[in-house]
Amino acid sequence: MISHFSTKTIEMIGFYVYLLIDPRTNKIFYIGKGCGNRVFEHLQCAIETNAKNEKLSTIRDILNNGLNVKYYIVRSNLTQETAYEIESTLIDLFTYSDFEHLAAISNIVSGHDQYSKGIKTVNEIEQLYCGEHIDIDNLKHNLLLINLNQTYTEAIERSIPLYEATCQSWCLGAKQKLKPIDFVLCEYKGVVRAVFTFERWVDSTIVSGRYKFIGKDVKDSTILSLYQNRQTPIRKKGHISPLRFFNPTYK
Repeated sequence: MISHFSTKTIEMIGFYVYLLIDPRTNKIFYIGKGCGNRVFEHLQCAIETNAKNEKLSTIRDILNNGLNVKYYIVRSNLTQETAYEIESTLIDLFTYSDFEHLAAISNIVSGHDQYSKGIKTVNEIEQLYCGEHIDIDNLKHNLLLINLNQTYTEAIERSIPLYEATCQSWCLGAKQKLKPIDFVLCEYKGVVRAVFTFERWVDSTIVSGRYKFIGKDVKDSTILSLYQNRQTPIRKKGHISPLRFFNPTYK
């Protein structure tokens, strides 16, 4: 198996989307995009560095078993923008709870535009496009939106209360800790799934140096009508933190 592309191939292939396959299971364990020899760089990182993550551990386990990672190019000769779209679609597909048995994806970062364009049930699509938005321009409360991503589906499957899944453990800067918060909104796929009161931040009991909030489920129907099941504001480009503060009384 080759370990790098020839100069001519690099000149012709452009941007591409690739898969890394575990030969022991024939399952995809990583989805990526890039150009040049990007597809082979993960192997070199696993061999030449002590960096640790699930992807690199899988590669090292494969090598220790006397086997080689399988490489596939899904699409090539793409623009960078198209490569992002295809990579995002594949990550969404194979990390979605109903289909995750088809792969063992180790990607840390979710697909780009996952919440606005990513895979959804037909009910979620209807809610996304026809549900009412939170009126950010006329807010009466200080809000903290917390995006749970895959933690939300895990909580549902394991019958974990959404408050428990949402309250910890979060990395906060000094200024963020001072921002006033009236309500915390649990966000998943661009829609508010639960609303909690906020009392205070305390040290996390799970991860040192992080924080959890103390609060409780909101029961007031008036408050719930403002936020529950409503669409959240579109994320600003480049915003990757799961926390978003909206503070009409604090600048």
